[in-house]
Amino acid sequence: MHPFRRNSCLGRGRIVCRLVDGSTPIPQAVSVRGLALLAAVLITLAACSPGEERETQHTGEDAGQTPASQGTATSDKRARVTSVPEDETTTTDAGLRWDYVALGDSLAAGAGARRGYVARYAAHLRGDTGVRLRVINLGESGQTSSQLLNALRSDPAMREALRGAEVVTLNIGLNDLGQATSSYKSGTCGGPQNEACLREAVEKVERNWETIIEEISSLRSREKTIIRSAGLGYIPGTRGVLGRYVGQVTRDIASITAESGIPHTEVHLGGEGMSADGLHPNDRGYKVIAERLRELGYEPLAPR
Repeated sequence: MHPFRRNSCLGRGRIVCRLVDGSTPIPQAVSVRGLALLAAVLITLAACSPGEERETQHTGEDAGQTPASQGTATSDKRARVTSVPEDETTTTDAGLRWDYVALGDSLAAGAGARRGYVARYAAHLRGDTGVRLRVINLGESGQTSSQLLNALRSDPAMREALRGAEVVTLNIGLNDLGQATSSYKSGTCGGPQNEACLREAVEKVERNWETIIEEISSLRSREKTIIRSAGLGYIPGTRGVLGRYVGQVTRDIASITAESGIPHTEVHLGGEGMSADGLHPNDRGYKVIAERLRELGYEPLAPR
């Protein structure tokens, strides 16, 4: 595993960062039960199909749902566009409306619950700022960091949505780890201690996160946009070999976002925050993620 190259506590301005304490030693012995649980989580997340059902929309909070006119990453995928009713007024400016673009995997899509963190964060945005909000959810189940980066570079609909966004949220990376975990579990990971593919996955996620932020920043100025990172979405709880790699990628993402001036949060969810499938958050878990994003504030568009 490559050494940690950044101080994860380095931030810019008033950046807020929540993550696993990197100074906490992790036992070298592998907990068989913990390893098996994490492997199941990561492998199944990686196998989630893009067609997985999204969260149920709620009248009044995410009314006016219409499909986007173009696909996101492939021609058979459609972005979800939601907006508040046209006659809704705001507490500040009746003509003010923001576009909120959500990027990510099945967690952004809201798998496992009635409402994901995107819909819940949108509700916080409306309630806290008084703006009318249109939500463009580009989260895709099973998406890896490489696939998201490719879409950012080549999908005209995604690029156009980001050019007009006042709010952007991002979570990505669990499926990259899931694919490597499958090889590790089958003994085909390669390298010393059968860990080569895990090291490669961590390095790939790090490189892709850096480039993903560069692509977003090329389309929309950070000085004029609320850009927020939810990291992996949530941090699977584990120890041993896989725990070390999850911790490494978590620290890498936190450091990259801090150096880029992107407020960032990472969330630990206990069993009460997970859905019945044991893989995705439930409504309580998504509520926690949305609240952590809310705590980062809405600068630069709505100063504290």
